[in-house]
Amino acid sequence: MKVNSTLLSVAFGLSGCLTGAIFSYTPLNAQVSDQVGDAFFIENVRIIIGDGNVIENGFLEIENGLIETVSAGALENAEAKISIDGQGKTIMPALIDGHSHLGYQGRSSWGSQNYGKQNLIDNLEQYAYYGFSAVFSAGSDAPNIINSVENARQDGEFIGAQVLFAAGMAPPGQGPNDQFLSHALAVEDEVSETILYGLENPEQARKQVRAASANGIKFIKIWVDDRGGSQRKLSPPIYEAVIEEAENLGLKVFVHQQFASDMPGLLSAGAHGFLHGRIGQDFDSDIANQTSVSGAFIIPNWGLAELRREAIGEDSFLSDIFTNEVMQPLTAGNDSRQNALRRDSVSEAERVASFLGLIDAGVDIVLGTDAGAVPDHPFGYTGHRELEIYVRLGMTPMQAIVAGTNNAARHLGLEFKGELKPGFSADIILLEQNPLEDIRNTRSIERVFLAGVEVDRSRLKDKWKP
Repeated sequence: MKVNSTLLSVAFGLSGCLTGAIFSYTPLNAQVSDQVGDAFFIENVRIIIGDGNVIENGFLEIENGLIETVSAGALENAEAKISIDGQGKTIMPALIDGHSHLGYQGRSSWGSQNYGKQNLIDNLEQYAYYGFSAVFSAGSDAPNIINSVENARQDGEFIGAQVLFAAGMAPPGQGPNDQFLSHALAVEDEVSETILYGLENPEQARKQVRAASANGIKFIKIWVDDRGGSQRKLSPPIYEAVIEEAENLGLKVFVHQQFASDMPGLLSAGAHGFLHGRIGQDFDSDIANQTSVSGAFIIPNWGLAELRREAIGEDSFLSDIFTNEVMQPLTAGNDSRQNALRRDSVSEAERVASFLGLIDAGVDIVLGTDAGAVPDHPFGYTGHRELEIYVRLGMTPMQAIVAGTNNAARHLGLEFKGELKPGFSADIILLEQNPLEDIRNTRSIERVFLAGVEVDRSRLKDKWKP
């Protein structure tokens, strides 16, 4: 690994203010594990732990990319380490997106022509810019390419979100929506890798799961959806065989299901989670209770429908990192986009009642966006918007944050992410404002650290929007 040997001495104070100490800044291409001796505190700060608890005023000690100490009160005896004065602001764990499709969305176009290492890196850097430490890409990736990107991240070639991915499984030549399907198949042909595993019968389905496992894949994503009659819906005997074989091999199976009525059978078979909530009138208390008892999670995925009708191009939280040419079609009056969505009050009430039923039943809600599955559903940005919808429909801000941190980490097997606790990766967002008062304050990002290394958000912004 090549590492720039020059260390830049820069002031490590907030907003450019000196704190009385000099921080040794490691270049962007430095490997995190090489940063022996890098240690600092963040003090005088509100700490949202990620498990539902908060320390109103405390400090966090970070060393070698890990959290060493989390404590209430004032910092003492830290002369040998850098101290960042949080000035009463808020830190929280970096977010995790439990449902995306990486690689197809480029900076100015969407499609298979974008799928490759450099665009994947750009996607993961965008996640990091928005304060995400990890992302799960659901069944549309070329394994050798996506693994090369994750290896490059671990080797310190770039700072971005950690990527996990699944083998996609459905009836042969089917699965993703009809538009996306053609692009996923085009990538398969281009790179000569299996992305979509066709399932023809239970015996062959078990073989496909074993093939995915032999390739080192730890997650299976199945589509149980006939796409309005344009595809064949995966039958219970086949998905039961997939889930049983995956369980035997220690793999998790996540489901794209068509209706809430599909869920009881999938839960009985042992599905680990659902990437689309299908939450509404058909999602009754029996399904909620069965989901809770089984320990499965649900990703509501509200924003995929909403944001396609909203004038997101006029939101500076997004337009700050995209050119005006890219944003203009996403403004009001284009593609039926609105400044303020007109929501049907009856449907909204149904969603609220069903969502609150899930929460009351103790079902684990996990943040997920389906970003990248369709054009103009941007990485990172959509995660913050999804949290806002959760709160609008009945969650507390703290519950929403837990969905995007601790819950996501647990169900994705990210053992040392999602919380600010000793021994966990130092994946931290420093916020100017308190998101427990207003969930939109997750947007007030001042700094992001992944494994204790600061994301150079200004450099990324300048690269994307010179």
